[in-house]
Amino acid sequence: MKTLYDVQQLLEKYGIFVHVGKRIWDIELMALELDNINHAHLISQHDYLVAKLILNREHEYEEKHQKDNHSS
Repeated sequence: MKTLYDVQQLLEKYGIFVHVGKRIWDIELMALELDNINHAHLISQHDYLVAKLILNREHEYEEKHQKDNHSS
């Protein structure tokens, strides 16, 4: 697992499809759903942590991208 798409594919294995319409909102909802799967002990700790790192990275990228666009 290396990309946001990979995390989406992981969530889809659990019947979770996320498309809110704004990328940063999708990332935030994916993180919540991932937490729910983890709390239910349905996912390995390794997959959970890797997916969380990817979501955190993508969220930081989106925040920086939004900030850069607003300051231009």
